[in-house]
Amino acid sequence: MFPANVKFLSTPRLIENGASKYNYTNFNLANHVGDESSAVLANRRLLASQYNLPNEPKWLDQCHSNICVNVDSSYSSKADASISQTPSVVCAVLTADCLPIFLCKKNGSAVGIVHAGWRGLVGGVIESSIKALDVNKGEILAHLGPGISQKAFEVGTEVRDVFVNSNADFECAFIQHKNKYMLDLYVAARIALIAHGVKSITGGEHCTYSEKEKYYSYRRDGEKSGRMAHLIWIT
Repeated sequence: MFPANVKFLSTPRLIENGASKYNYTNFNLANHVGDESSAVLANRRLLASQYNLPNEPKWLDQCHSNICVNVDSSYSSKADASISQTPSVVCAVLTADCLPIFLCKKNGSAVGIVHAGWRGLVGGVIESSIKALDVNKGEILAHLGPGISQKAFEVGTEVRDVFVNSNADFECAFIQHKNKYMLDLYVAARIALIAHGVKSITGGEHCTYSEKEKYYSYRRDGEKSGRMAHLIWIT
């Protein structure tokens, strides 16, 4: 469990009074997926009021990188993770199958959020986020938000090779399926977290692909898929 002064949440794809229509049913929070900009803005206002956010989230221009930024100061938004040590600053990422990872220091003095698709995960986005938090080993708590499950995430041999060549421990995150592999992002994330001293890890029980009523999924819905938001802040 995270300390009481740390709040975090993942949004659903459907909410009362959501503004998106069609495939975005109806609480899309991304403005780069083809949804009407007015609907996205309305949804972001609804997000703030529905969840009583202390401030506008610090949105990122995500690019499947390993870049983590400190949003307490001036920063480039081109990143895939952020951290904060300041109360009421809301860290945020958007996903639709990629794995959101919530991080916080045990005493509640620092928080972070990570967008971990397979590229970012094998590229070191977890490692750079832990480094940015600048805490001793064993002081970080992690929670794995909703992402695509292994049974729905088929990848090629080249993806599996990139993982295993970077760390042989990643082998157990793959199951061969004909001439492809099924990747377990949850297992891969746990391996990366544990390798960098994070022992307290919760979550990891959902599947954005199969739980259609709850979550957006790029693999299921294609380019017109909306995005969920994942937010964390210190009160």
